[in-house]
Amino acid sequence: MRFATRMLIVQVATQVAVVAVCAAVFLAIGVQQLREEAESSALNIARTVAEDAQVRQLVAAASAADAPPPAAELRAGPLQAYALAVTDRADGLFVVISDVRGIRLAHPNPDRIGEQVSTSFAETLAGREVVTWETGTLGESARAKVPILPPGGGAPVGQVSVGFEPASVFDDLPALLGGIALAVGAAVAAGLVVGLFMRRRLESVTLGVQPEELVALVQTQAAVLASSGDGIVALDTAGVVRVCNPAAARMLGLTEAAAGSSLSALPLDDDVRRALGGEGAPGGMVIGDRVIYIDVLPVLRAERTLGTAAVLRDRTDLIALSERLESVRTMSDALRVQRHEFANRLHAATGLIDAGRAHEARDFLRDLAGDGGTGAPEHGWTSGERISDPLLRSFLGAKAIAAAERGATLTIGEDTLLWGQVAEAEDVAAVLGNLIDNAVTAAVGGDRTPTVEVTLLDDGDTLVVTVADSGPGVADPSVVFAPRNPDAATADAHPEPPIDRVHGLGIGLPLSRDLARRRGGDVWLVDAGGPASGAVFGARLPGVMTGRAATASQEEKQ
Repeated sequence: MRFATRMLIVQVATQVAVVAVCAAVFLAIGVQQLREEAESSALNIARTVAEDAQVRQLVAAASAADAPPPAAELRAGPLQAYALAVTDRADGLFVVISDVRGIRLAHPNPDRIGEQVSTSFAETLAGREVVTWETGTLGESARAKVPILPPGGGAPVGQVSVGFEPASVFDDLPALLGGIALAVGAAVAAGLVVGLFMRRRLESVTLGVQPEELVALVQTQAAVLASSGDGIVALDTAGVVRVCNPAAARMLGLTEAAAGSSLSALPLDDDVRRALGGEGAPGGMVIGDRVIYIDVLPVLRAERTLGTAAVLRDRTDLIALSERLESVRTMSDALRVQRHEFANRLHAATGLIDAGRAHEARDFLRDLAGDGGTGAPEHGWTSGERISDPLLRSFLGAKAIAAAERGATLTIGEDTLLWGQVAEAEDVAAVLGNLIDNAVTAAVGGDRTPTVEVTLLDDGDTLVVTVADSGPGVADPSVVFAPRNPDAATADAHPEPPIDRVHGLGIGLPLSRDLARRRGGDVWLVDAGGPASGAVFGARLPGVMTGRAATASQEEKQ
């Protein structure tokens, strides 16, 4: 049996029990009122008869005589006629008049006249009125006994007893029972209707889910929300947040409990609200210092829309790792090309020597020693004199080879001076590599000779980089750091290479800025460029270098 049906049965049974108790109490009160009304009527009639002057005179005379009057005389006397007349008018059972000796002077049954009454009359002769239910010669009745005083006053000389039979007392009882039954039926019917409505409402609110199922759902929800690394935000149709697990609160930067609050009242950017409200961000968006992907799905049950559920996935570390792996792959490809190029040059030198052209071989080897056989970018000086870090020299050499394959020339700026060693190679490679790749793409897409110039300076543990290109410049600097979909119909004049392995979206510049800002640095647009020159980007990366003094100390220890 379904829970709602059980609740309906319990509710109706409770209502029937309550109504039955109320009906019983009401019936008891009604019967008591009928009894009291009958007793009150009997008392009033008895008082009226006892106060009649003729009755008082005749009863006083009969009580003063040595013997009561003969029964035959009393049957035809005025007291009997008066008592019968009062009985007919009041529709009562009897009106009995007796003297001080308790002898009946008037009685509905003439054969009982002249006999002593069957019930006690001591209290009335003592001057007290008595109202009670007693059984006499005429059966059970509600009766009232009132003393009869003599005309001049004094001790009672008799009594008047007036009674009503139970049948006449409870003449109104059927109507009372009918009214009670009607009220009971109406109350039960109303309770049944309300119970059915509440059952339907309960099933509508709970979507037909039974309490046992609700317990399982709560347990499942708690387990999923607590154990899931993804953020989950559920909104109802009114835009009120119903579920916001700790992961979602952390990703959105919410410090207070969001559940129960309207989405519009949360301290979030408009873009984030629109994404959570239904648009989603499957291409990712930067929230704070994280790159978050938001997928929004409708929540349906029995073809009824309950709201939406947004799943938030933090892909910052994954994208950063992808950028770093891309840099490593570029370097490995460049090193492979350099190795092949170096082997070719050695074969050429060997050929010159074997041909007896030693002078030409000597010049060839001198040129080979000048650039180290790596094809690294030079600008009239040896890179080791200005860039002391071998990893960074190799990285720039690899980027120069990659740029050359695309038809661009990568050069080192004359102001470059880097005495320290790179301590955080991954972040440096990710940021610098992304800026160089963007610059090469822009330079190749421009009308001028494609060139890219990189300038590097270190200040303690901070690396400062500028990357300039010969491209057409940035058309809209306000959106250059906004994450973009490479499949979109429009792109700015300084696009980024797409990241094919992570949702197919290019968010290199926002990611580079994010990596820098997480270290306390930044990536910014120095010059948007234009018809005369290309764009210039700058980057500052604190904590990625070790100072010259520390490096020299380590070399001395070695």
